[in-house]
Amino acid sequence: MHLIQVDSVQRWMEDLKLMTDCECMCILQSKPISIEKDEQNELILSSQYSTCDSLQLLLKRAWIISTELTRIAQKLEKNRWQRVHSMTVRVNCHVRSMINEYSTFTRSSSEETHQLEKLLVEKCSEFTAFTERCLQTEDEEILKSMKSCVNETLTTVAQYFGQLIELVLTQEAQSLLRQIELSGSLYVTELALSGLFSLAQEGTHLCRIIAKVDGILCLADILTDTSHSEATHAEAAAVIAQITSPHLTFTQHLSSFLENMEEIVTALVKLCQEASSGEVFLLASAALANITFFDTMACEILLQLNAVKILLAACSDKHIVDTSYSRDQVVTILANMSVLDQCASEIIQGNGVQLLMEMLFEKSSSGNPAEAAACERVQQKSAVTLARLSRDPEVADAAVKLSCIPRLIKLCRSPTERNNSDSVLVACLAALRRLAVMSPDGLEDSDFQQLVKPRLVDSFLLCTNMEESFV
Repeated sequence: MHLIQVDSVQRWMEDLKLMTDCECMCILQSKPISIEKDEQNELILSSQYSTCDSLQLLLKRAWIISTELTRIAQKLEKNRWQRVHSMTVRVNCHVRSMINEYSTFTRSSSEETHQLEKLLVEKCSEFTAFTERCLQTEDEEILKSMKSCVNETLTTVAQYFGQLIELVLTQEAQSLLRQIELSGSLYVTELALSGLFSLAQEGTHLCRIIAKVDGILCLADILTDTSHSEATHAEAAAVIAQITSPHLTFTQHLSSFLENMEEIVTALVKLCQEASSGEVFLLASAALANITFFDTMACEILLQLNAVKILLAACSDKHIVDTSYSRDQVVTILANMSVLDQCASEIIQGNGVQLLMEMLFEKSSSGNPAEAAACERVQQKSAVTLARLSRDPEVADAAVKLSCIPRLIKLCRSPTERNNSDSVLVACLAALRRLAVMSPDGLEDSDFQQLVKPRLVDSFLLCTNMEESFV
């Protein structure tokens, strides 16, 4: 979850709202206060939240419980029985609170959900009683025999908790998707789509849940529906970008995605072409960039749609492609498309070699680490694209005429030019070697002897040693 990356003080302030006094909760046995039709009732924690906010609240509570379970396992390993018991009581309270909070904002809990809730609450109560008994004995042998039972109960609690969270989030994702599919209101559709995007931003687990409930098909319908606004199309593109990230390891949604790839890619290219702002272009191009990692079929579709021409034209408009992040998406698409032989002629016709040359000079103006990393990716991928495309003599000739060779040498020999990036160095060495084959006269003898003639790994080590000598 991205919550882990939030400033620790800020997260403590947010978590503080969810903390409850364990003693009071135990005395009340965590029984929920009855909900009357009283709009003044402020005791229900989630009453002031929308569905999306309530889901965020649920995720935060789930994160707290997950963290506590991990800490219990650590304390149990060290035989810290007093701490184990107090933390077990706290988990018991948080679990009951989470279930009560969830029941206040959902009216469609399934029987399976109720069953899991019951099992989890019973197992938590059993866990608390078990650890309390452990406090009442000092016999090491008895404690040793009880420890395995406590471990087993902890594992079961964690298992039930994981199953419940998975089921609840799946149901909520399904509910949002149903709202999108069945709603005749653009406002409701946009609200549900926003909720879906918020879920997708929480990380891999949530993306997998959305993907497995056929979210791809629903998003494809939104993208191809011309009655929706550009903002809605952009939000759909954002969700697609999240759940198609090449960093995600699950692939069960791939088959349904491949079936709808052509219409999704077509809609995304259209969104790039007609984007009214840099943000819309970034979201659409990010989705396209991720899709090109899936299958060469996506790259073939892009060629048929004249996507190279559209992307290159967008790069010439500084209001549309206005950040290193956008250029990163464009060059990712070009790099993945460059494996196709037909791509070279498209690049030449659209003056794409000039763009790739310019991208080799990408630099961060703000010093922001995220922007600097994006600049490195732009340099690396532009070099990779040049290396792949330079198998075509016409592209290689254009690159040589645009002085790509001196720039590549500079990037290899000067660590600061590439922000000390090894990945940029490797890509530049590969591109330089490809161009040197096509135009050996473009290199001085020392460059050839050090950067081209040796094995790639030896040239790499030579260039990284240059870096060390400057320190």
